[in-house]
Amino acid sequence: MKFEKKDLLDLKSLSVDEINLILDTAKSFHEILERPIKKVPTLRGKTVANLFFEPSTRTKLSFELSVKRLNADLINFSSSTSSVLKGESLIDTARNIMSMKVDALIVRHSSAGAAHILARELPISVINAGDGAHEHPTQGLLDLYSIKEKKGKIASLNVAIIGDIMHSRVARSDIWGLSKLGAKVKVCGPPTLIPKDIEKMGVKVTYFIEEALSGCDVVIMLRLQRERQKTAFISTIEEYREFFALSEEKLKLAKPDAIIMHPGPVNRGVELPVALADSSRSIILEQVTNGIAVRMAVIYLLLT
Repeated sequence: MKFEKKDLLDLKSLSVDEINLILDTAKSFHEILERPIKKVPTLRGKTVANLFFEPSTRTKLSFELSVKRLNADLINFSSSTSSVLKGESLIDTARNIMSMKVDALIVRHSSAGAAHILARELPISVINAGDGAHEHPTQGLLDLYSIKEKKGKIASLNVAIIGDIMHSRVARSDIWGLSKLGAKVKVCGPPTLIPKDIEKMGVKVTYFIEEALSGCDVVIMLRLQRERQKTAFISTIEEYREFFALSEEKLKLAKPDAIIMHPGPVNRGVELPVALADSSRSIILEQVTNGIAVRMAVIYLLLT
């Protein structure tokens, strides 16, 4: 099967076959990452540009490494030192970079739909690295890959996504991907941080972490995104911690082999205590490693 799409913008629009193709391709690249020489000549002669209009550490570095491991050339764009500060539009910025004979753009932007606009206007491939509170498709894909690697399957698994669902683009990508592959998903958080009508995405909603954790195979904890909250959605951090943070006692409600995941960065001591973040049940660092293989797969499938 060949990946027919020009862009990777979200998981909502991907078919089950397309998702599985990316995951299977990522498995091959994961094996390459275990070799002494972690590069392949696959995309020699291609050029990819990173356009990050938001601060990022893991995602930006992960994409950089992915491009370099595929032997493509990389351009890094920084909005803080660009003509954007002089009033240049997003589309004009992208068109100018494309005119340097770039083959693909990786875009992170604070506005939902920014990557979709560029994909519509430009003939080259666009990869959404996170747009506002909409989606973060490669994070969703690496989460699917990580779960499948640990559990051997995704279908019929019980997955709890807990925390700031309202502002989480990761949650939306995870929900679309997990649901398409047959997992049963519960979301949990304060009522003020659960989007209206999210049940239409095929998930169950609970406001009690104990109910979310009961019998689950996978626990995905989310960061409380205070930087995206225009108003106060919770009264105090202490109250949030009491009712929605994971603890060793609460984790006993999940299955004995349940794994803990987090897209990062982790607010240690808020949604996750240090002991659990660093425990043998946590696969947070493995998610980071898997992210390189998944992003290599996405770039490869779009550019070959």
